[in-house]
Amino acid sequence: MLIENQTFDQERALYGISGALVSNCRFDGPADGESALKEARDIQVRGCFMNLRYPFWHVEGAGISGTTFTEQCRAALWYDKNISMEGCRLDGTKAIRECEGVTLRNTRVNSPEFMWKCRNIELENVTIGQSEYPFFEVKDAKITRLTMKGKYSFQYDENVTISSSELDTKDAFWHTRNVTVRDSLINGEYLGWYSENLTLINCRIIGTQPFCYCRNLRLENCTMERCDLAFERSSVQATVIGKIDSVKNPLEGTITADEIGAVILEEEFCDASKTHISCRSGGTDKNGNGGGKNPCSNKCA
Repeated sequence: MLIENQTFDQERALYGISGALVSNCRFDGPADGESALKEARDIQVRGCFMNLRYPFWHVEGAGISGTTFTEQCRAALWYDKNISMEGCRLDGTKAIRECEGVTLRNTRVNSPEFMWKCRNIELENVTIGQSEYPFFEVKDAKITRLTMKGKYSFQYDENVTISSSELDTKDAFWHTRNVTVRDSLINGEYLGWYSENLTLINCRIIGTQPFCYCRNLRLENCTMERCDLAFERSSVQATVIGKIDSVKNPLEGTITADEIGAVILEEEFCDASKTHISCRSGGTDKNGNGGGKNPCSNKCA
């Protein structure tokens, strides 16, 4: 069935359609329409304009390409399964929620509370202009070439890999489990608090007080800029290229950098014998020690 070059403004305009191609249609108009394609099955949507609420709810099997979802198109995709999107624009709030098997490619997003409680997700070459609480409680995701600005991103996520991305976001990766980030830029304050099995490889990390209260944190060949009071109350294995501004009260592990500006180990909060902290060259700790291969190790305030 081909539905082409039409305008729909009524509620549930194409409710429950199956096996259809919807091409170059507008879901718009003066009426207060919503739920245009609710309960649809095995559909293709190409080059459409979505300006009405809740168009794709309880949909199973949809390929959506070249389609614009305006700011008025709130809560666009909820409770869906097996959805692919290519070359789309998502501007409405709460754009994707409680969906399973979602693929986004070459898509632009400006959506607060984007992609909550979803699983089996794949993103490639996606840009998020601005979002608060994106990717909340996401499980089983593969993300490549994501460029984003946001706040409180990736909270409570599990089993996520991110690569070749630029993430400008504060309070990212809180309470996550089994997350790996590779070859990426992460710019934001308070990174990774309360995480478990968070791994960063070949990443550039920027921002104050990163990686506090972490369990089994791992950094490999990362750089850290403006990172002070790092690793507080965390178990960590970190190999850092360049300088860490300061390290405070890690619980246990190994921290190695070219230089560490200050090491703050307060004996009422940490057992210094459980953490090995070393500088490859230069740098001083809180007690004025510096130079050599291991100038910062096990010095309590």
